Amino acid sequence: MSKPKTIQLKGNYELETGGHLADIEIAYHTYGKLNKAKDNVIWVCHALTANSDVFDWWSGLFGESDLFNPKDHFIVCANVLGSCYGTTNALSFLPGSNKKYYHDFPEVTIRDIVGLHKILADYLELDKVELLIGGSMGGHQALEWAILEPDRFVRLSLIATSAIHSPWGIAFNASQRMAIANDPTWSQRNSDAGLNGMKVARSIALLSYRNFETYEASQTENNLDYTFPQKAESYQQYQGNKLAGRFHAFAYWTLSKAMDSMNVGRGRADLEKALSRVKAKTLVITLENDLLFPKSDQSFLARHILNAQHIEIPSLYGHDGFLIETKKLERLHKEFMQQDINLSENLFRTSLKYSPTE
Repeated sequence: MSKPKTIQLKGNYELETGGHLADIEIAYHTYGKLNKAKDNVIWVCHALTANSDVFDWWSGLFGESDLFNPKDHFIVCANVLGSCYGTTNALSFLPGSNKKYYHDFPEVTIRDIVGLHKILADYLELDKVELLIGGSMGGHQALEWAILEPDRFVRLSLIATSAIHSPWGIAFNASQRMAIANDPTWSQRNSDAGLNGMKVARSIALLSYRNFETYEASQTENNLDYTFPQKAESYQQYQGNKLAGRFHAFAYWTLSKAMDSMNVGRGRADLEKALSRVKAKTLVITLENDLLFPKSDQSFLARHILNAQHIEIPSLYGHDGFLIETKKLERLHKEFMQQDINLSENLFRTSLKYSPTE
């Protein structure tokens, strides 16, 4: 990950659930240059454990020679509030103090995160965004922002996400937080508190990111002359240790709770009326066999967002396909970006095709 840029906000930032955070720092990356017409902005919202360096984690779709490249586009990605990659979080120092927040860091919502995106966009003087894109929790942010400021966005891409986090998804997150809470170190006020619990949480999460077929293809023992298989177990341990090397349990706790807060209907009468506010031409993408955000989540989005096209991508990887199936995503987004913005709703709904044989 390359070093992000930062801006420091002065004063209090009011949170949706009450309370505030003071003097927030926002970390972000930009790539390329804003053109004279200011119509080449691509804004990326990242998922739970990612960072603002989108070239680092979404290569194949974002990069020097990819579809979204710095030669043609001005690309922005901001690290989310509560994460551990530069934006204010539980291991930040309280303003004017040498003490860190730790467990006193307040609960934040998707709307709180999006509020900071809006502040950053205003700071960068980006009145129009050609494409707002996000997958999973990144899709939550993108959708909430497109509802909050419908006139700022021309196109919107929502990948493997939903209008409201399901009881199923909340249960997965709750189970992960239970793993952290049952780590004896979680009550300690130090940076490594709950780290072993977070390893277990990551193992639980992987079961929702992948599926039966994924594990059959990648974690079946090569030598079947075994008594106790090791491959799948060692894979789970490896993934837990890998995350523990770059993330902390406080951020995991904060952001899993933020994900649970996703509900675009809150304070807006209902989900359908909230979705009807979106004005951007919208591409909604389902990943085949996504256990965490099943097709029904995206079908609901496509039914209630005006001018939304819903595409299902075949994938062995389930939910993680939004990070892996970059060639398929590239082809769909290339056609999506070429669409005449004045197309009628009917033409737009039938314009994108995807062959399951590809």
